[in-house]
Amino acid sequence: MSLYAIGDLHLHYATDRCPQSQRKDRAWRNHEEKFRKNCQAMLTPEDVLVLAGDHSWGKNLEECEPDFQYIRELPGRKILTRGNHDMFWDVKKTQALNERFAGELTFLQGGFAAYGEYALAATKGYTFEGPFYLDRRGRIVGWDEKEEEHAKKLVERETGRLRVSLEAARDAGFRKIVIFLHYPPTNILEEESVFTRLAEEFGAEQVIYAHSHGESRFHDSIQGEFHGVNYRLVSGDFLKWKPVKILD
Repeated sequence: MSLYAIGDLHLHYATDRCPQSQRKDRAWRNHEEKFRKNCQAMLTPEDVLVLAGDHSWGKNLEECEPDFQYIRELPGRKILTRGNHDMFWDVKKTQALNERFAGELTFLQGGFAAYGEYALAATKGYTFEGPFYLDRRGRIVGWDEKEEEHAKKLVERETGRLRVSLEAARDAGFRKIVIFLHYPPTNILEEESVFTRLAEEFGAEQVIYAHSHGESRFHDSIQGEFHGVNYRLVSGDFLKWKPVKILD
């Protein structure tokens, strides 16, 4: 049994809401079939696949159903975490989602999922993404302070949710932890954040994140080891639609 992860599938079998930028990008051409074939070649029915947000362009469960069916048919147990484009997923209705898809899909938001000796904790996360103001050389010289204040409130909400999950895992006796975010743990101005400090506080071994897709965004945040924690970007186009093994 192994644990794999990938994010940002952005499926759209039942809606034309997919933006033209995705439709025209070569990295996204026929990505559903590429990913399906990679999963079939790499995963066994005993493996676990974590999908780190932005599963579907559907705005409700009806529009998402063909996309969920695609995910159901992938090998292994599937755990879904929330992304910023997952309009079907109201946090307060997470339990209802798990009841509806019991035995097929797991929606992880609040609490944690067990994987052997590890606790898997997840929240959407949030980072301030601008707008930034640049000089003629492309250097950042300022940013929208009102938007920054709004971002701070969302970061506080998301770190609170993640802390609750991590405390639940610790109270249940877990000492090995992997954190899943959708947004990167830091923005392009930060060397560390409340998310990185929370990972260090609870001794997380890895922080897995997505959201940064499109080649220009691949290096928006931390990759590799930082203060004893390993950070991994798992956006689908970054991984060329091959899920990455997180744990054996």
